[in-house]
Amino acid sequence: MTYCIGIRLNAGLVFLSDSRTNAGMDQISTFRKMMIYEKPGDRFMVLLSAGNLSISQSVRELLQVERIDGGPDQPPLTIWSAQSMFDAARVLGATVRRVYEQDGPSLKATGVDFNASMILGGQINGEAMRMFLVYSAGNFIEATRETCFFQVGESKYGKPILDRVLTPQTPLDEAAKCALVSMDSTLKSNLSVGLPLDLLVYREGAMRSDEHVCIDESNPYFRMIRETWGQRLREVFEGIDDPRWDGGDAEHPLITAGGRYEPMRKVTHAGEHIV
Repeated sequence: MTYCIGIRLNAGLVFLSDSRTNAGMDQISTFRKMMIYEKPGDRFMVLLSAGNLSISQSVRELLQVERIDGGPDQPPLTIWSAQSMFDAARVLGATVRRVYEQDGPSLKATGVDFNASMILGGQINGEAMRMFLVYSAGNFIEATRETCFFQVGESKYGKPILDRVLTPQTPLDEAAKCALVSMDSTLKSNLSVGLPLDLLVYREGAMRSDEHVCIDESNPYFRMIRETWGQRLREVFEGIDDPRWDGGDAEHPLITAGGRYEPMRKVTHAGEHIV
């Protein structure tokens, strides 16, 4: 399994992915899940993938040559000629469906699900930044101001911090820190997600990015994140009052007047036997 995060903000985009792939407890491998498609000055796109590794690798390679109908009297569209990120997402969806047509029946015959989900984000010159979540059927949805991030893979452990912190106005470096905390929470709770990580920050209008780093266990900043986040969580937890069952003069009583509730209870007396 894996865990990938894509964040779309007013100031730019943040992408983070792990690199663990496992087919059992004794078959753990490292494969990078982030792919960059770049034409300097014209377009910059990042693809994150989760699910069946053979499917996602096929999609990543075919995406560079896949063509879709560009419309009446228009040449076919590829990710290199698309005039919008929406059309680039259409090309990606078509690529996923092409891989399904090629490999889906064989996978089904061996009892393997066609499982792949991807995040595609970036910017094409003349258009605003956009980000899409593409499903295994090739259909997709777009990030909005209300939903400014996408996750694929083992998303549940790292989602709470993203929900609480991220807004479209969040600064890029703060969002990168939030993504790393989200990843650390996932690493802590799920063995199917592992280092090294790929982190990339794209600044609006740049059409390129030099802020890309591979993070392993020796990275000093990520080590600080892991140690500090765990310590601060314990400090905050210990600073919250324990529940007061008797209410009394507690500032935040657990039980208030008229607020008592009891589940159904069966009481036995000495010598009785309930079947």
